[in-house]
Amino acid sequence: MTDMKLVVTGAGGRMGRTIIRAIHETAGVTLWGALEHEGSPHLGQDAGELAGVGRLGIDIGADPLPPIAHADGIIDFSTPGATVAHAGYAAQARIVHVIGTTGCSAEDDAAIAAAARHGIIVKSGNMSLGVNLLAVLVEQAARALSSEFDIEILEMHHRHKVDAPSGTALILGEAAAAGRKIELSGNAVRVRDGHTGPRPEGTIGFATLRGGSVVGEHAAYFAGPAETLVLSHKADDRAIFANGALKAALWARDQKPGLYSMRDVLGLSRD
Repeated sequence: MTDMKLVVTGAGGRMGRTIIRAIHETAGVTLWGALEHEGSPHLGQDAGELAGVGRLGIDIGADPLPPIAHADGIIDFSTPGATVAHAGYAAQARIVHVIGTTGCSAEDDAAIAAAARHGIIVKSGNMSLGVNLLAVLVEQAARALSSEFDIEILEMHHRHKVDAPSGTALILGEAAAAGRKIELSGNAVRVRDGHTGPRPEGTIGFATLRGGSVVGEHAAYFAGPAETLVLSHKADDRAIFANGALKAALWARDQKPGLYSMRDVLGLSRD
């Protein structure tokens, strides 16, 4: 089989450059296109030179249609609005769309799900193997422990992250809710301030920390009577997300249209 031709969105950002380096180092994939938003200072630059792997002859552009027209997939860590647009383009081209974008609204998710009726989409708030295994463990712990154990999700990221809670924190919250057989949307507590009163039983709390250059740290606390269980994950390098995204793209190449997650890619789907 020929190498999978991939378009990278947000090619000038930290994650985009990491993905381009990963593509350069991974057999079976090749960089086909590199995209940035209108007005980006990186437009016109060689994507390989910017990523530190040498000149690749692929200039960063703003128009997604030319590269998508002849690509096999898109690796998309951009913004919700751009991701929704890319989902439509990828579905029309019948190519793989791997989405690592976080901060999507319910309307954005609905639009992505609609695109997945015709396209092959893998969407996850975190592409790493460790985090997805952690989510499985969180679900199992939530199922095994009674509601006497209060669940709190703690996350920390670098100062430049713009959405909160993180996509990974929400993955862990959804896993905990699934274990408890409840809906996260009606049981999540994202903000505490002032005189809040006692903690409502059965809720899932979120705490957000931002600062420095932290790549990503997450922990799920199960605080019960006289004991606390902590399940955690620390990311030291963005390469784990890039490698996971490439694994997802190669896996999705052989799938039928639909909306998939990293649990599907890794064979960790719920029964």
